[in-house]
Amino acid sequence: MKSSNLAITAAVTGLIALGGTMLTAAPAVAAEKEKCYGVSKAGKNDCATKTSSCAGTAKEDNQTDAFVVLPKGVCGKLAGGSTESA
Repeated sequence: MKSSNLAITAAVTGLIALGGTMLTAAPAVAAEKEKCYGVSKAGKNDCATKTSSCAGTAKEDNQTDAFVVLPKGVCGKLAGGSTESA
């Protein structure tokens, strides 16, 4: 096998291995985060709300159904922060 073919094979194998690692790491990272309702600024929410269909569409500051994703444990330390939607 030519050395260029070996290099390509090694690169592809490395990318496949990296992809598999990233897929298994995602749930662990997600477990360390939580949704925090009532603390986002207008237009800075992370996802849809009861009254809007996508991220970045909260109409007012501290909208009770809009959330941002924060590290686990931080939400409870913020004024008005809740892990449950109102």
